Amino acid sequence: MKKQFVVIGLGRFGGSIVEEFSTLGVEVLAIDKDEDNINKISEYATHAVQANATDEATLNSLGIRNFDHAIVSMGDDIESSILTSLLLKEMGIKQVWVKATNKYHQKVLEKIGVDRIIQPERDMAKRVAHHVVSDKIFDYIELSNNHSIAELFASKKVSNKSLTDLDLRAKFGCTLIGIQRDGDIIISPAADEVIREGDLLIILGRNEDIHRFEDVGI
Repeated sequence: MKKQFVVIGLGRFGGSIVEEFSTLGVEVLAIDKDEDNINKISEYATHAVQANATDEATLNSLGIRNFDHAIVSMGDDIESSILTSLLLKEMGIKQVWVKATNKYHQKVLEKIGVDRIIQPERDMAKRVAHHVVSDKIFDYIELSNNHSIAELFASKKVSNKSLTDLDLRAKFGCTLIGIQRDGDIIISPAADEVIREGDLLIILGRNEDIHRFEDVGI
């Protein structure tokens, strides 16, 4: 059976999620208390409902318990976001992802036990900062407080070396999970794969290890 998704809060972020679900052919229920937001997104959502998501009876009437995954994006209305998230967890939704507005909002969501906290502005700011500061980093995705995936350009220093020669895991504690080259991606490259200057190396590891590799290894 296909997973069922519900997006609660249809501002810029929530609305964009619904549009992307539509592009992917995913069925989604969209909920917002604002009629204008409903009208803007109705053509993309499988169902779009104007409702107050902080009311448990309303959520029950919409059959929310049958959904596998809920995304809560309620803008600056932190109180509504927290109450809605708490109700969804109490109703047994398997995955509850919530957009947090600030660190205090995040702390409360952590106490509630939501499955993932999203901070788009913070996450994008980190990616931009890493990209701007280093001419070696093409992209940077934080997986947790301690681990990330980084895409780094291969320099002359590592050109014509095989992965065995680089020995990233032993020397830097990092794992090379892919190489982007000429528009293609080599997934889990073999140990004898030879790096070319300009290759985009996709590295997984602890943040300090990635930065050490960036500083002295590439």
